[in-house]
Amino acid sequence: MAEVWPRVAHLLDAHGICALVTVAEVRGSAPREAGARMVVGPGDEGFTGTIGGGELEWRVLDAARRALAAGERSASLDRYSLGPELAQCCGGSVDVLCEVFDAGQLDAVRALAERENAGPFLTRARIGGRAVDRTPVERRKGANGGGDDASRRRTRTSEICRTVEIVRRRMPEERRSDPVASGEEVEIVERFGARPQEVWLFGAGHVGRSLILALAPLPFAVTWIDERRGQFPPVLPGRVRTLESRNAAAELTAAPSNAAVVVMTHSHPLDLEIVHAALAAERFAYVGLIGSASKRTRFVQRLRNAGLRDDLVDTLVCPIGNPRIRSKEPAAIAAGVAAQLLERLPA
Repeated sequence: MAEVWPRVAHLLDAHGICALVTVAEVRGSAPREAGARMVVGPGDEGFTGTIGGGELEWRVLDAARRALAAGERSASLDRYSLGPELAQCCGGSVDVLCEVFDAGQLDAVRALAERENAGPFLTRARIGGRAVDRTPVERRKGANGGGDDASRRRTRTSEICRTVEIVRRRMPEERRSDPVASGEEVEIVERFGARPQEVWLFGAGHVGRSLILALAPLPFAVTWIDERRGQFPPVLPGRVRTLESRNAAAELTAAPSNAAVVVMTHSHPLDLEIVHAALAAERFAYVGLIGSASKRTRFVQRLRNAGLRDDLVDTLVCPIGNPRIRSKEPAAIAAGVAAQLLERLPA
């Protein structure tokens, strides 16, 4: 889910209690990866996020709601066998951490929410005896970084590879269904506030509008650029900012490295100008142009004539989207482009 601690803080402020459910470890096949989360509110408040649906999610939600009904801070780490226990075809097993927060932790949760809003950060949580001691992991400076080698290695691995990593267990692998209640002490490093993949979208026509909606629930942040006045709709998804610019290609200088550049303006000369600037920058993860195979042929020739190297020109994605989708409806094109971005980018 996109936001964790801001949602926890909101529910604590409004209701004085809520639960955070996290897939802490996965063995074999499972519906979601380690790090999938849900924030569960009391009573009829409902929940945000998902750990994969099905019988697993239903049972975990039931356990979280029972813990909330008890009305006190608690933590449990339970293992669920998906095959024999839950009759789910995945066949693996997952360890699920359920933490209940109460109003007494509101200040600490607000501090974590501020950290998450500021960008990615790590926490290290020690779980045992029904309590959780969660502290942010400060980024170390200098060549040596300070601290022991194992600590630095664990932090680096968690930050780059996984959202959640169990770094220490004190109990045999053949453990009971509730390891915390059984006396196990577990240390978990978690990552919060991961930055969404940047997409710079040029063109606010019908396909551009559909693409904004297709990307909205996905891990992308969009900068949407058009030179025409009044082209942007009045209501936009949360991670979209608009920019009206008479010099669209020049705006790319402000785009972060490894952004995706998607070009679908009302003007072929403008398309060419933006694509040329994007490819020449040699720092974007994806440069895509809406159009047909014949449009690609014309653009490739013009880009080469303008002096771009063949290896750069060859990276241009055109047509964009899924070639197996035959529909030319804007929403269908947008669905194919969204799928292509998910496939090609480290989102």
